[in-house]
Amino acid sequence: MKGKLLLLLMLVIASGTLCSQNTTSPSYTVKGVLLDSITHEGEPYATIRIAKKKTPEKAVKMAVTDMGGKFQEKVNADPGTYQITITSIGKSTVVKDFEVTPNEKTINLGTLYNSEATNELGGVEIVAQKPLVKADIDKIEYNVQDDPDSKTNTVLEMLRKVPLVTVDGEDNIKVNGSSSFKIHINGKPDNMISDNPVDVLKSMPANTIKHIEVITNPGAKYDAEGVGGILNIVTIGGAGFKGYTATFSGNGSNTGGGGGVYATIKKEKLTLSARYNMNRNNQPRSYSYSEQRQDNPEDKSEGAQRVVRNDGWNDSKYGFQSGNLEASYEMDTLRLITMGFGMYGGNNEGDGSGYTYMQPFNAQDGTNPFYSYNNINESDGSWYSIRGNVDYQRTSRKNKERMLTLSYKVSTRPSTSNSLYGYTDIHAQDDWKEYVDKMLTGQRSDGKQNSSEHTFQADYTTPIAKIHTLEVGGKYIIRNNHSDNNRYDKDGNYDMERSSHYKHINDILAAYLGYAIKVKSISGRAGLRFERTMQDVKYTERPEENFDVNYNDLVPSASIGYKITDMSNIRFGYNMRIWRPSIWFLNPYLNDANPSNIRQGNPGLDSEKSHSLNLSYSNFSQKFNINVSVNYTFNNSGIEEVTRLINDSEIEDLKDKTGKEVLYTTYENIGKSKSLGFSGYVRWSITPKTTASMNFWGSYSKFKDPVQKLENSGWSVFAYGGLEQTLPLDIRLSLNLMGSTPWVSLQGKGSSYYDYSIGLNRSFLKEKRLTLSAFASNFLKKYMDSKNSVEGAGFYQESNYRYSRMRYGISVSYRIGELKASVKKAARSIENDDVKGGGGEN
Repeated sequence: MKGKLLLLLMLVIASGTLCSQNTTSPSYTVKGVLLDSITHEGEPYATIRIAKKKTPEKAVKMAVTDMGGKFQEKVNADPGTYQITITSIGKSTVVKDFEVTPNEKTINLGTLYNSEATNELGGVEIVAQKPLVKADIDKIEYNVQDDPDSKTNTVLEMLRKVPLVTVDGEDNIKVNGSSSFKIHINGKPDNMISDNPVDVLKSMPANTIKHIEVITNPGAKYDAEGVGGILNIVTIGGAGFKGYTATFSGNGSNTGGGGGVYATIKKEKLTLSARYNMNRNNQPRSYSYSEQRQDNPEDKSEGAQRVVRNDGWNDSKYGFQSGNLEASYEMDTLRLITMGFGMYGGNNEGDGSGYTYMQPFNAQDGTNPFYSYNNINESDGSWYSIRGNVDYQRTSRKNKERMLTLSYKVSTRPSTSNSLYGYTDIHAQDDWKEYVDKMLTGQRSDGKQNSSEHTFQADYTTPIAKIHTLEVGGKYIIRNNHSDNNRYDKDGNYDMERSSHYKHINDILAAYLGYAIKVKSISGRAGLRFERTMQDVKYTERPEENFDVNYNDLVPSASIGYKITDMSNIRFGYNMRIWRPSIWFLNPYLNDANPSNIRQGNPGLDSEKSHSLNLSYSNFSQKFNINVSVNYTFNNSGIEEVTRLINDSEIEDLKDKTGKEVLYTTYENIGKSKSLGFSGYVRWSITPKTTASMNFWGSYSKFKDPVQKLENSGWSVFAYGGLEQTLPLDIRLSLNLMGSTPWVSLQGKGSSYYDYSIGLNRSFLKEKRLTLSAFASNFLKKYMDSKNSVEGAGFYQESNYRYSRMRYGISVSYRIGELKASVKKAARSIENDDVKGGGGEN
């Protein structure tokens, strides 16, 4: 298989060689220096634009001068007359014509001069031009429209140039080193992209994008959930544009394959956009081993510890599909209606087996155990999300920055989770026969969950004078969660005691007020958000356990920034964020499928609150970008997973109690954590064809549980490095390496890890409509190992997991049509991201 892929890759490159012959333009070097006409000092970070004189609106190269005002750029161009335009904030624009001839490979423009913008120089044309990169108090902006590569690249390819954003060889996106970020289109959360960003952004031509913003300090208008950053893609608007574009893609790898299509069409005032993707994968078999040491409550002498060991394996396969349809209609220049409908879903199947035994800790492995058994399990599940939204936006006739938006969103998320457990070769000593007979009986579980939401939202923003901006808005969420878990014994009889049926009604009322001011180089922003949560939990079969709880949260935020230059600034900010527990944390269903490790949710959990202070510095140029920050975060009500070794008679909802010690896991608001961290982003364009980047972060965290008197602390450091190289024939090579030290939690720590990957891709045909790619990751070793540990009063558990991360494959995409506009979106819309997910048996 590897040989066939390598042969295919060589054929792709060879065919690229034939296709590229006689089409590549010659390479020339244009150099010079820009000085101030009075001080004769170099002008740093001035924006350079090179274009053919006949078509000055179509740049063939964009760059910036260095700290000394010098520039030396390679340009792929045909012979002819060209024009260089150099602009700098507050200075006059320099325009100069020059000739490119076949025999002269270096064009030295010598020394050029500019002056203050109020002084007019004879023969100099004044042209307004934006710099490629701008840094503001709460965001960093990359001007995609003025980058010539946007004429042929996709949006995903352009993201590689955006400061604080990295795209590795497998097209995984990170913002400021983190995968926890949101994607907006024109200031509006876009479900189509958020659900499957890589495939969608690959399909979007960059020539429809105006600029890309990296918002590092979300204000009060955003939900109080812990959003670390927002990627806002601003499209080119304007009525009258027509056209269409469609991209078809397919991929295959050693684990599976899939395909998709993305299309957009615009006619007059109506714009439609649609996407569909599907994938199917078979995960290679994984292996696990765990060892749990327990104190013997019946014998406290030294060496009387007991140990439970488990060896197992698991196979799994899964499928995924998603689709989205969006439309916008411009009623007139002031009124806009946008609508959307989307879905995603998938299913999974798995089976596994394991061998478990308990014996004295100092005994030889497998010798005369207290008990032993083999277990077999089968599972399958499905999950879906169906949603729709409509937004109405009205812009003021007198002031285009004054805007009112009304929004409505509906969504439903049904899921199923079915499992079958059986036990064979059961052996037990007399003291453990009752435990084995009661607990290892075999069972089947059929689960159904659903969460539905209706959300109403209003947002209003208005400028006041020239330096003030006021934002105000409100939101109401009606969220209904249903959970039905039916348990059956090995003979198929319904087990009411072990089944669970309940409804969780969760209404949220929110309002916010935000204020921003900008005076010369100083900017400030402050906001306050109020959120009231009303929860009502009802049990179908045990109404006596019904309860309700309400709580109110005030969420402040503030930031201030100083713009040192147009390319650099320093910022200080404070944010409070909250997390609400999802249905997986709240579900009181008692899962005793593994009789030695029982899990249960906690419906009485409160929201989690986190406070963060951060100080950041940014400096961006065409060749070197850097952003560094330090932050301090503390949390006094963290939702922590708590594991205890207790006698199963203490577990209230357990049906068959044996009087033996088991691990019991649930969730509680007991976490007290403090973290001092740092993060950084560096991107260096070494040459026009070579770029290196690095993201890194680290933190020292301290966790404390005063109830159980648990305490833990330690360092965690992550680093990601990437190298991009453009080879001959316009083949792009990417190399990526990342790794992390062990992570720390309240009751233990996790394993360190590392990943590496290599990718090759090349585009063919006119406007690079056909793209072929090949990739490989973690290809030197099929299996990787992960080790985690958990420690509590009376026990210590260590788990080892062996799994495959080796991937290699190819992908192909083909784009047809041309579009000069994108779906226009309301600047404000609904995004419900207030729920802390995961946990339990999700």
